[in-house]
Amino acid sequence: MKIAFVGCGFVFDIYMRTIGAHPELKVAGVFDINPDRMDRVSRHYGFRAYANYEEILRDTEVTAIINLTNIGAHYEVSKRAIEAGKHVYSEKPLTTDAAQSRKLFELAAVNGVRLYCAPCNIYSDSVRTLFDVVEQGGIGKPMLVYAELDDNPIHLMEFETVRSPSGAPWPLDEEIYEGCTFEHVGYHLVWICGLLGPAVSVIAFSSELIEHKTLGLPARVGTPDYSVACLHFANGATARITCSVVAPRDHRMRVIGTEGEVISDSYRQYQSPVHLERYSKGSLTARKFQTLRNNPFLGRLFGIGGKKLRLVRHWKSAAVESDQQVRSSMRQRLIEWLRRREVYAQDKFLGIAEMAREIKSGAPAYLTPDFILHVNELTLLIQRAGTEGIALRPTTSFAPIGPIPGGKSTGRNYIGENRPRMFERLLFR
Repeated sequence: MKIAFVGCGFVFDIYMRTIGAHPELKVAGVFDINPDRMDRVSRHYGFRAYANYEEILRDTEVTAIINLTNIGAHYEVSKRAIEAGKHVYSEKPLTTDAAQSRKLFELAAVNGVRLYCAPCNIYSDSVRTLFDVVEQGGIGKPMLVYAELDDNPIHLMEFETVRSPSGAPWPLDEEIYEGCTFEHVGYHLVWICGLLGPAVSVIAFSSELIEHKTLGLPARVGTPDYSVACLHFANGATARITCSVVAPRDHRMRVIGTEGEVISDSYRQYQSPVHLERYSKGSLTARKFQTLRNNPFLGRLFGIGGKKLRLVRHWKSAAVESDQQVRSSMRQRLIEWLRRREVYAQDKFLGIAEMAREIKSGAPAYLTPDFILHVNELTLLIQRAGTEGIALRPTTSFAPIGPIPGGKSTGRNYIGENRPRMFERLLFR
């Protein structure tokens, strides 16, 4: 499939980190309203630079538009692509208005094209493993999800100095004005809704806590830098999502069931370790001891935190396992290796690859229009909850989307493989 990118900012280079793992996707070219940015990207990667957006839309070889523009431009850029008969994959959130999002899907249906939206971390190995444990009954009935998205105090991180491989500055002003909820909460909503189904009620709160985020901006910009939402789902489960650029980094995903919990350290590391703790009287009692709580090695001897699982792999797992960058120096390769291992390893091309595979085979979209609209509505509700908070029922819903495609169920006996350890059995009978 031939694709063209619209928007050549910082996130473009994050996409390019795994381009080498997707030979089935051919980049026809790029466009950005900033000529300097477009020229830098064109020269760095060797891509064609289109003279204007209309030239992309007239290019009959381009099958899909990848919309990486700023959030405020998402609707218009996607709308024009759909009307030109192009499939669209848009960065999140789809739009900042639920009615506009619905209009885009209506236009796509009329024009016989498909509309997809990031994020794609639901396809990652770590999320697949979480799903597999739940589907195989490893934690009993899922009841509760805790999802953390604290992303470090933005005013202390000196993002002003950060540059991408092609020289793009980290979009500090946009991140501050749009806010961490718009930018990030979808990473958790997509896998939580995929696992539990549609939310039937939302209680949310958001506020702006940091007065001075960076030089050159007002003391307060009016956008929340902290939000928390409690979601109740049609299947009876509940989730709590916390999102901020106030607290130190914490990206954990926890699914708690009647018989145990499954935990992953980060949504942003596609092969983040996953641990399964099958609850026992021993492990639950051991948590009372501060020495065991505060010493992970000792704690695991007593079952706290459970056992590390073998990850469920899929057809593109290798994308985050080696350097796929274009024109990377030895120094950059070393930095890339360290980043993949210790910080984060995303394959943002994965959502595009799944889109292309579904279109080629004629398969229905796994992340259905109703699913994307639901995630979009929840994002908007949480972002705009405010300091007085909200308690309401979403207007959107969707049919459960089922197991994640692109892999096979392991059929593993998580219960039999994760029985209480010796110290659990001996000391806490």
